[in-house]
Amino acid sequence: MNSVNQETIMQFLSLMENVDERMKGTFQNMHHGYPTKTLVRFLKAREWNVQKAHKLLIECLQWRIQNEIDNILAKPIIPTDLYRAVRDSQLVGLSGYSKEGLPVIAIGVGLSTFDKASVNYYVKSHIQMNEYRDRVVLPTATKKSGQHINTCLKVLDMTGLKLSALNQIKLLTTISKIDDLNYPEKTETYYIVNAPYIFSACWKAVKPLLQERTKRKIQVLQGCGRDELLKIMDYSSLPHFCGKEGSGSSRHSSNGTRDNCFSLDHTFHQQLYNYIKQQAMLIETGLPIRQGSVHVDFPVPDPEDTRIAKTIQCEFHRPANPNGLCNH
Repeated sequence: MNSVNQETIMQFLSLMENVDERMKGTFQNMHHGYPTKTLVRFLKAREWNVQKAHKLLIECLQWRIQNEIDNILAKPIIPTDLYRAVRDSQLVGLSGYSKEGLPVIAIGVGLSTFDKASVNYYVKSHIQMNEYRDRVVLPTATKKSGQHINTCLKVLDMTGLKLSALNQIKLLTTISKIDDLNYPEKTETYYIVNAPYIFSACWKAVKPLLQERTKRKIQVLQGCGRDELLKIMDYSSLPHFCGKEGSGSSRHSSNGTRDNCFSLDHTFHQQLYNYIKQQAMLIETGLPIRQGSVHVDFPVPDPEDTRIAKTIQCEFHRPANPNGLCNH
């Protein structure tokens, strides 16, 4: 790290000394013993502009306090049938680790329907997985690898992507915005696999609207991406939809739900859900486990995000000619 960056970090650290005790407390819960590396993430998200990075972090800390994010892993989504319904319609899970020790997060974009519960449950579940990743998964990966790991890889399966996905753009934009504002620079690379034609058309239209920093992180792989992904992870860590050509992100893999990292029966989700229930019991010893609030303040839509969403909608509705190409 060059001297200019070091000076920028020192300026940021100095600004953070002036925050109140509640903010210092939630910041400590965020950085898990790595305050400088956390500041670097916020600086990267704002192109190393100290004032903008400071504003982003302060607003993040305020959001955490107002929405009691420090306690969100003690607020299980219950009953279990409701949580299972969320998992069956919001397809995401941990499939394994890369050869460098980074967690591999699999996301079934095309087949996630988000139609089994209210929006608040999906947002809460997403934040819980973020917090579990940061508090449990990444520290465990750090200990296992012997070096600090604070990012992950994401493999996005586009199998099943179709026009009905437009109904979920608002929710997906909200979730994406929560990540951008409160969990910046946590993803090293996004790998897109099983992309149908409609994704290719949308990607061509949306790519010019993205920041260079974001574009550099996205790789669209051919087919299920197996060969490329095996360069960075072992076969055992491949998401189930990358195991063979055309396997897709079915909710029930051919090898059973234990191999399907989207399933509540998968080891990752069992560990996550049990962890949340255990945390709830620690806080409310002797009392029945309660649902807890499912409401989290949603960020105000960013004009640039709205523009991207409208571009995607336009491409979805654009008719294709007999050669499979959009009529521009």
